[in-house]
Amino acid sequence: MEEETNKKNPAVWEFEADDPEKAALLRDALREVRDPELGYSVIELGLIRNVVFQENRYLITMILTTPFCPYAPTMVEDVRVRAESALGTPVNIDLRMDLWDQSMMEEGFELDWGLF
Repeated sequence: MEEETNKKNPAVWEFEADDPEKAALLRDALREVRDPELGYSVIELGLIRNVVFQENRYLITMILTTPFCPYAPTMVEDVRVRAESALGTPVNIDLRMDLWDQSMMEEGFELDWGLF
């Protein structure tokens, strides 16, 4: 049973299959957006859960590490601005209140906070 809880739950971006080059550009741009409390990027933490292209714009589905994060407005706006710059297309952010956990983190990246 413990093995199941340690499995990774990586984000899968729908548009990555159609345009892997743009997905790589976006991923690199969003590595610059950091959670100010934790010091890790939204990519490392797995906060960008999906990206789709629809109706001449990208829709980025994003979550936070904690509900009611005081830095949420700044992080969401930084994601939008950097994504628009990297993609050259308007971007909307769909901020979800899904619960985050360490299994969502980027493959090969582990937190060692001494809490778990």
